[in-house]
Amino acid sequence: MRTVKEVSTLSGISVRTLHYYDEIGLLKPTGKSEAGYRLYDDKALETLQQVLFFREFDIPLKEIKAIMANPALDRKQILQMQRKMLTAKKERMERLIASIDDILKGENKMDFAVFSKTEIEEMFRTMVEHMPENMRDIAIKEFGSVEQWKEHYMEVVSSEKMQKSYAKVVEWYGGKDKYLSVVQNPASREVAESYNKRFEAILQKLIAKRDCAVDSFEVKEIVGEYGFVMKQFSQIKEEKGLMLAQAQYYRNERIRQMTDEKYGEGASDFFARAMEAFYGKA
Repeated sequence: MRTVKEVSTLSGISVRTLHYYDEIGLLKPTGKSEAGYRLYDDKALETLQQVLFFREFDIPLKEIKAIMANPALDRKQILQMQRKMLTAKKERMERLIASIDDILKGENKMDFAVFSKTEIEEMFRTMVEHMPENMRDIAIKEFGSVEQWKEHYMEVVSSEKMQKSYAKVVEWYGGKDKYLSVVQNPASREVAESYNKRFEAILQKLIAKRDCAVDSFEVKEIVGEYGFVMKQFSQIKEEKGLMLAQAQYYRNERIRQMTDEKYGEGASDFFARAMEAFYGKA
């Protein structure tokens, strides 16, 4: 058993901070001495170590406490979670150090990568797990194997062009952590189908107003509904960027042909102009 002062010296955490952790129930001492001083055993020190790992990412104490108290997570799972977080941070730090080294050498190669290699691998794994089986089989057949498919995905997503695109998407979601949370916890197939039906119903209402001006109340009301549902489905913080991107999507030649074939000549252009009238051009 170690005293609070010994734990402070060992961990580099102040005695006052250890007292506070006790007060909020984050790290309770194992017991107390006859004189009433806090005492900690090895298990308590392991808990403190896990807390300190999480603090490396500036995670609020309240959230750390909730994670540590989650009965669905055992010690090994928590350590695996922390290892993944630390690996991602390590890769980011290594890229920053390499960038500084390049600047010192006179080679100013700025690195604005949004996602680390570990995060991109996790995104690929989640995509494959939640992709419809028939689409997954087609992709595997096209690339020859899952590993070759993954290699292609890693190369494309890691490119500077894609990273810049992701930077904009992350902004729509209100931060990288929020975006990764949505990617790693996608909507079920049933929920996705339900939203697709809502989007279709909205587009049908919108095309029925094609003779109205795009800045009319009738059209703006429907576009506003479209944006609201898009925000719900995508779990984004602000839908404006996504809706303007959707407008550009309708201006794509291939999409234009498909949309006009389904909703009538000029439908794609009407949808794009209606969204830009509501949200303002980018």
